[in-house]
Amino acid sequence: MAKQKKGSKAAGKAAGGGLREQLRVPVGEVDLTTYDTRATPGFDGSKDDGKVALEGLGAEISDWQERLFAEGRSGGERSVLLVLQGMDTSGKGGVIRHGAGLMDPQGLKITSFKAPTPAEKRRGFLWRIKQALPGPGMIGIFDRSHYEDVLIARVRELVTPNVWNRRYGQINDFEAELTAAGVTIVKCYLHISSDEQRSRLEARLDDPTKHWKYNPGDVDERKLWPDYMDAYHAAIERCNTPEAPWYVIPSDRKWYRNWAVTTIMLETLKELNPQWPAADFDVDEEKKRLAAT
Repeated sequence: MAKQKKGSKAAGKAAGGGLREQLRVPVGEVDLTTYDTRATPGFDGSKDDGKVALEGLGAEISDWQERLFAEGRSGGERSVLLVLQGMDTSGKGGVIRHGAGLMDPQGLKITSFKAPTPAEKRRGFLWRIKQALPGPGMIGIFDRSHYEDVLIARVRELVTPNVWNRRYGQINDFEAELTAAGVTIVKCYLHISSDEQRSRLEARLDDPTKHWKYNPGDVDERKLWPDYMDAYHAAIERCNTPEAPWYVIPSDRKWYRNWAVTTIMLETLKELNPQWPAADFDVDEEKKRLAAT
């Protein structure tokens, strides 16, 4: 698998075929070490260019989101689910803040999954995920997801190998059912290097205003980096289906990460092509009635 490289188009433009095509993980064996975490596929430009390009997506993605929302309010059944996965500090919150922040909050459903409660554990690992799915016309965003049950559950040996091995198939079946029900799934792995994570954790320690974001447990998780990479390799490789493909987002450059995920979402919405619902009343008659008031 070749390393991701910069595109050759003008700043802010995804190269031919769209950014999804460039960042989609090919079906088959996955080797994340072949991906350059500082690459900027589909974008030739500086950090400042990237920030401007992201802002430039705002009006268009907001328009397409509103179309989807209106479709859902008028009997449509389609929705979009963005799944964000990545190591600590990879930028899941940053994507939500800077990318989803361009859209109307009333059309978003954002869920951040923490460790399951005892009650949730008793119901099966997909139960709480199903409770958070987006309804018709909505864009759901998962900050972590059902994949935690084949990531931390595997690395920390929270369940036996037989259990987490079965979950790959269960996840594929679950995602196929969602797709059949009208949910378009966009799965993004925010790929950072171990060195970049260390730098971001150091920055949190150096800034008193960021101490609230620092978790001493993150250092313990860093010691298990190779195990987590093995778990991510398996999750992406075994759950990379036509219905719900994975995208690897180089995330050492925060500005590129935000632009890339937002661009993928825009391309997804445009492909869905939701249309403004037709009026279910006589427009001319309503104009006359309104003018008479």
